[in-house]
Amino acid sequence: MPLFATTVFLSAFLLFQIQPVVAKMILPWFGGSSSVWTLCMVFFQVELLLGYAYVHVMHEKISARRQPWVHGALLLLSLATLPVVADPSWKLDAQAYPTWSVLGVLATTVGVPYLLLSTTGPLMQAWYARTFVAQGVQPYRLYALSNLASMLALLSYPVLVEPLLAVKPQAWVWSAGYALFVLVCVATAAYTVRRHIGSSAAHTSPLDDAPRPGWRECLMWVGLAATASMLLLAITRHLTQDVAPVPFLWVLPLALYLLSFILCFDAPRYYVRPFFLMVALPLAFVALDFAMNEGLDVPVLVGLLCAAVFVFCMVCHGELVRRRPPLRHLTLFYLMLSVGGALGGLFVGLVAPVVFNAYFELPLGLFLCALLMVLVLWPELRGRWWRGALLLALLLYGVRLSSISLDYVQGYTEVVRNFYSQTRIEESVDEDGLGPVRSMVHGSITHGEQYLNHPRRATAYYCERTGIGRALQSLPTDRARKLGVVGLGAGTLAVYGRAGDEMRMYEINDQVLDLARKHFSYLADSAASIVPVLGDGRLMLERESPQAFDLLAMDAFSGDSIPTHLLTLEAFDAYMRHMRPDGLLAVHITNTYLDLRPVMASAAQHVGKVALLLELPGGHGDPFCRRSTWVVFVNASQAAALPPQLQGAQVLEPRPGFRPWTDTFSNLFDILI
Repeated sequence: MPLFATTVFLSAFLLFQIQPVVAKMILPWFGGSSSVWTLCMVFFQVELLLGYAYVHVMHEKISARRQPWVHGALLLLSLATLPVVADPSWKLDAQAYPTWSVLGVLATTVGVPYLLLSTTGPLMQAWYARTFVAQGVQPYRLYALSNLASMLALLSYPVLVEPLLAVKPQAWVWSAGYALFVLVCVATAAYTVRRHIGSSAAHTSPLDDAPRPGWRECLMWVGLAATASMLLLAITRHLTQDVAPVPFLWVLPLALYLLSFILCFDAPRYYVRPFFLMVALPLAFVALDFAMNEGLDVPVLVGLLCAAVFVFCMVCHGELVRRRPPLRHLTLFYLMLSVGGALGGLFVGLVAPVVFNAYFELPLGLFLCALLMVLVLWPELRGRWWRGALLLALLLYGVRLSSISLDYVQGYTEVVRNFYSQTRIEESVDEDGLGPVRSMVHGSITHGEQYLNHPRRATAYYCERTGIGRALQSLPTDRARKLGVVGLGAGTLAVYGRAGDEMRMYEINDQVLDLARKHFSYLADSAASIVPVLGDGRLMLERESPQAFDLLAMDAFSGDSIPTHLLTLEAFDAYMRHMRPDGLLAVHITNTYLDLRPVMASAAQHVGKVALLLELPGGHGDPFCRRSTWVVFVNASQAAALPPQLQGAQVLEPRPGFRPWTDTFSNLFDILI
C-alpha cells in the first residue's frame, strides 16, 4: 500500500502543480486574459480524458501481467520531453490564433508528461485492486488521496512556490519532480509484476463477474461530472474577469472542486444528502443569482462564489459516489467522469465563445444542475404532489435563469463576444438633461461613452478634469506630438489629437476596434492621424522600434480585471524605451476592488520616475466626467516644476515592505481595498 500511495500522491501533486506554473508562463503572451486559464483547464481536462481512455483500453485489452511493462516503457520515454519550458515562438501567432496557440503551446510543453501523469490514479487503483483483491481492499480511497495531493499542490503554489521561485526555475524544479515520479512509478510497476508472477489472482478474479453498467447510468455519470466542470469554469471566469486573472483566483475554486472529491470518495458520510440537496443547494442557487445581479465587495464576491462552487461540486460528486459501480468497472467509471469533465470544459472554453454573444454558459450550467437533481430524486419520490412540486420548482427556476440570460443582451444596441471578452453597446438618456448617450460596456464597467448631442466632448474617465485629460493638456502646443494609447475602448482620447499629431492606439481585441468605428465618431472626427495597432499592447511595444512618445496612456483593463503583465517592472521597462526624455506615462488605475497605488509607486521607483496621483472624486459636479484615478510618471525635474495642469497632484511614495510586481510575481492580497 505505501508504494501505491506514494506513486498516486506524487503524480497527483505534479499533475496540478504544473497547471498554474505553465498558465502563468504563457499568460503574458496572450494579453493576460482570463480566457487563458479557461483554455488551460480545457486542455488539462481533455488530457485527463485521453489518459483515462488509455487506462480503460489497457485494462480491457492488455493482460494484467503485460500492463506494467507497457506503461513503464512509456514513462521512461517521456523523460525525453523534459524540461517543461514553453517555447516563446508561440507568441508570434498569439494575436491571429489565440485559442489554437494556447492549446498548441500547452501540447508541446506539457502534453506528454501530463498525459502519463493523468493515467496514474485510475491505473494504480486497478493494479492495486487486482493485487490485493483477496484482502477486500477499497481502491477508491486512493482516488481521494490523489485529490488531496492535487489540492495541496494548488494551494501551495500561490503561498510557497510563486513567491519564492521565478517561473522558469519553477518549471525546472517540476521537471526534476517528474523524473522522480517516473522512478517511483516504474518501481511500483516492477512490484506489481512480481506479485502477479507469484499469485493466480492476476488470472482469475471475482472482479470479473460484475455486470456492466447500462448506458443510462453512464450518461448520468457523464452529466454529473460535466455539470460540476461547467460551473467550476464559468464561475472561475466570472472571478478572474471581474477581479483579476491571477493564480490565486484560478486555484481557489479548483481546490474546492478537488476538496469535494476528497470528501465524497474518501468518506461518503461527509455528503449529508438531505442537507446538501434540501438546504445548501437552494441557497447556492440564490447566491449565484445575487452575485450575477449585484455589485459586491471583493471578499464577499469571492466568498460567495467559492461557497457556491463547493456546494455544486459536493452535490454532483456526492451523487456520483452513490452511483459508483463494482470494482470490475472502475476504469469505465473514471472514463465517464473524465468524459463529463472534458465536455463541460470544452463547452465553456471553446464552444460558448463561438456560439454565444454573452456569457450564457453559467445560467445553462445552473439549469443543468437543477435538472440533474430532479432526475436523481425522481425515482425516490412517491406521490404525484411531490413530483409535481419538483417540476414546478424546476420550471420556475428555468424562467428565472432565462430572465437573467435575456438581461445579458436585452436593451443593448449590439452585443459581441470572442476569446478576450464580451462587449456591449448601450444607448440611454442622460439624467442631467444632456441628451442621448452611447456607451461601450464590459461587465459592469463603462469603457467609453459619447453624448450624441456633444460628440466632440471628452467624457467619462477621459474628460478634461481627469488625470489623463490634465496630462494631455500639459503637453507642448508649439509642435506636433506623438501619442500612444494602450486600450482603445470607444476611442475617446482621440478628441485630444491636434492637426499634425500622430496617435498610435494599441488594441488586442479586433471587435473593440470595429465597435469604436461603427458606433462612435471619436476616431473619425479626430484632427490627429490615428494609427490602430491590433495586438497586445505590451507585446506590440516590445517588438516596435522606439516611438519617442510625448505621452503614453495605459488603459487596457477589462472590466475590473487587471492584466497583471501590463503592470510589472519588465512592462514598465518596455514602456520607458518608447518615451521621449520628457515624455509622460499615464496609467489608469480606477478599480472597484484593488488599490494599485503601491504597484505604481514601486514601478516608478524602478524606472527612476516620480509617480503623481491624479484623482477626480465623485460629486465633482461635471456631468461629462466620471470618478477616476490616474497615475502620471514624470522626471524628478518635472516634478519640481509642475505645469499648472498637473499641480495639486499627490506624490506616491513606495510602501515599506511592498514587493514590486514582476512577470514572475504578483500578489493580489497586498492591494485589496
